[in-house]
Amino acid sequence: MPSVHVYEPALCCNTGVCGPDPAQELVTFTADLKHLKDRGADIARHNLASDVQAFAQSEAARSFLQVAGSEGLPLVLVDGVTVLTGRYPTRDELVRWTGLESGKTSAAADGDGTVSASAGCCGSSAPDTAGGCCGSSQPAGDCC
Repeated sequence: MPSVHVYEPALCCNTGVCGPDPAQELVTFTADLKHLKDRGADIARHNLASDVQAFAQSEAARSFLQVAGSEGLPLVLVDGVTVLTGRYPTRDELVRWTGLESGKTSAAADGDGTVSASAGCCGSSAPDTAGGCCGSSQPAGDCC
């Protein structure tokens, strides 16, 4: 199975899905990542603020930062080859790169790819009675 590594800019926490107003793009990406990891995909996520060593150990990530800087992140590598820069991958792209069949969308994602509050808090299947992501007004996903 191919190995996918996502190198992200410095985020407030390891997922970036925290605080009162997390970006929907990060909420969706976190849910997609969890869904594919649960299906056995080899995917790793590296935050520049908390996983500097991963950037230092990857020649591609080091070179990318030297040329594009952190403003060019996220950087996505599949088996060490750059496949995407400047935005987070979609679920369909991740499915294709990992070699997994698309199948049904996860319970956490609606048909439009957004995360549904009915999916539960922090990526669990239990509903979040506080409403939204870990008690905030954001859709449920994988919070810090």
